[in-house]
Amino acid sequence: MEVAIGRTLSLHLLLLFFSVIIQVQFQECHGQQTYVNNNQLKCNTNYSNTDGFLCNGPLSNCTAYLTFRSSPPKYNTPLSIAYLLNANSSAIAQLNGISSLVSTIPSGDLVIIPINCSCTSARSYYQYNATYTLSAGDTYFSVANNTYEALTTCQAMMSQNPYGVRNLSEGLDLLVPLMCACPTSNQTKSGVEYLLTYLVKQGDTVDSIGNMFGVDKQSILDANELSGGFIYYFTPLLVPLKSVPTNVSTSPPPPPPAQSPQTVTTPSTGGSSSKKKWVFVVIGVGALLLLLALSSFLVWRFHRRAPRKPAPEKGGGAGVGKEEPADYTALASGSKDETSNSWSISSEGLRHAIESLTVYKFEDLQKATESFTEDRRIMGSVFRGSFKGDDAAIKILKGDVSSEINILKRVNHSRIIRLSGFCLHDGNTYLVYEYAEKGSLRDWLYSNDTKKDQSETLVLGWKQRVQIAYDAADALNYLHNYANPPCIHKNLTSGNVLLDANFRAKITNFGLARSVEDGDSGDGLHLTRHVVGTQGYMAPEYLENGVITPKLDVFAFGMIMLELLSGRVAATASSNGDDNDRRGTNNEVLSASSIKQVFEGENVRDKLRSFMDFALDHDYPLELAYSMAQLANSCVDHEMNSRPAISEVLTALSKIHSSSLDWDPSDELDRTSSISVQVSC
Repeated sequence: MEVAIGRTLSLHLLLLFFSVIIQVQFQECHGQQTYVNNNQLKCNTNYSNTDGFLCNGPLSNCTAYLTFRSSPPKYNTPLSIAYLLNANSSAIAQLNGISSLVSTIPSGDLVIIPINCSCTSARSYYQYNATYTLSAGDTYFSVANNTYEALTTCQAMMSQNPYGVRNLSEGLDLLVPLMCACPTSNQTKSGVEYLLTYLVKQGDTVDSIGNMFGVDKQSILDANELSGGFIYYFTPLLVPLKSVPTNVSTSPPPPPPAQSPQTVTTPSTGGSSSKKKWVFVVIGVGALLLLLALSSFLVWRFHRRAPRKPAPEKGGGAGVGKEEPADYTALASGSKDETSNSWSISSEGLRHAIESLTVYKFEDLQKATESFTEDRRIMGSVFRGSFKGDDAAIKILKGDVSSEINILKRVNHSRIIRLSGFCLHDGNTYLVYEYAEKGSLRDWLYSNDTKKDQSETLVLGWKQRVQIAYDAADALNYLHNYANPPCIHKNLTSGNVLLDANFRAKITNFGLARSVEDGDSGDGLHLTRHVVGTQGYMAPEYLENGVITPKLDVFAFGMIMLELLSGRVAATASSNGDDNDRRGTNNEVLSASSIKQVFEGENVRDKLRSFMDFALDHDYPLELAYSMAQLANSCVDHEMNSRPAISEVLTALSKIHSSSLDWDPSDELDRTSSISVQVSC
């Protein structure tokens, strides 16, 4: 018996030895990132090193640094650079020793930008997302290489945006995946804390870059899998750092770290340096095997002498059943734990919030809102505040709102209302948001109050409605597929779609939102017994069985598209009549079945005309309205699996949006007049 156990231990140790050797070899061969090698200039060719830096480190997210050279007149202040890169302007100013957010940075000066670099199971590359609105003449090439100074590549942008090269037009929003990376295990062991993405300029060498940041040449070569020192200017190069970088434009770099006798400073050529590495590897593996053998022997001896415990009886005992998944809905919606006297943000949530948000003093909020007077009230517990001439929306919440804060501080998209800061006072949390000048979509579709003192003819036109639908779908696509981790909004309504000064839509109110963590199933499936939401927007599977998937948001978005088309409310009208439409003649309450009646039987287009919002007065392209109605119909399908993914919805809306931009209202008028003449004859 002892001989058999000994053989088993020997076999396990042998397998362990080979697994360690394979793992070490893998880390040695794949532990760093591949230099882009100027391939970012060839947009029509896909290379393995142009989509980004591989997720090959132990961390899925980390603090990283980008570099950007001041580019007047647009991007030469901390504020404007932060806007372009979707970064924190205060952090940029502090790190680079700049006194003001609007201080002008000399042209060409290097600016260091701290970011949160991340990767998810949905993609295999590290990146940090920014959003860019196209101007006339912009291309993937110019945006990647000129505007963003090669911090991204045209190949990466083309792979992560739904628009073809020939379909780019002014006003479109592009996702910009900025190249960053987290340290590998090997780098962490050598003391590397951060990786900085440096833009190589003409005249730079690996030696000069190393001197600039106080790191040795070999560590840069290793970090970029370079065997020699040849690099192209205007390409991104990873620089491994052992401490937070300083402003290299205004302060001298720290001296290079002293090299110990074991430090290898010559390029790896497979010669003596490789032999030295393998000596240390073999010694380490040998010591590990001896330790494991001794531990295994002691464990075996212990189990041999220890008395066996009786096996538990089948079907009995406490704790046999599977624990039900925790339901965080009440927490996310801001419910208060009456048994707790703690702050309304948990200590862990507070720590994360302070890292990335502005902490306001309560006195500053009082001053900004004139002590929260009624004139400053936007709706409910939301007030309009003014900070040095800039408006903001301030929301007062009770209970633990850590979930909402932790979601909002991680999402970065121009079509999502930005959370800029918070304040804790007397057990309440005051969240400070970006201000939307035009209010909610719901107000513009139904409320007279939004347009008081204005003409009743001031309504959302067809092109505006399509743009709003596209913007909201763009935000949802980001939440479902690109946020880290992905997120389900769970409470998407026309009241939670806000409009900025240009009538561009932004999604808000993440009180019920839920992150789809890596531990969830692949489709983000989750079950809950606590069903909460807004009547009219909740999907059947959620109402009936508490099923939460991204298709829950798709259903709600389908209802919003129907509201945009019909001008009818999706939720039951309130007693005071605020939910009725603006003229009081189209106050039928929408349901998912209402659009299905349009597509049943014959005369579909005639029924669609009757379904459309009277306020549009037939001033819309019927065929595009038909396409949008079909899309909405598929989104509100009773069967969850029959609904399209939001990425498919966005692609379809992109085509409708593009066609709507080319639509001339006079063409529709001429066609309608022609029909009228034929009828009169």
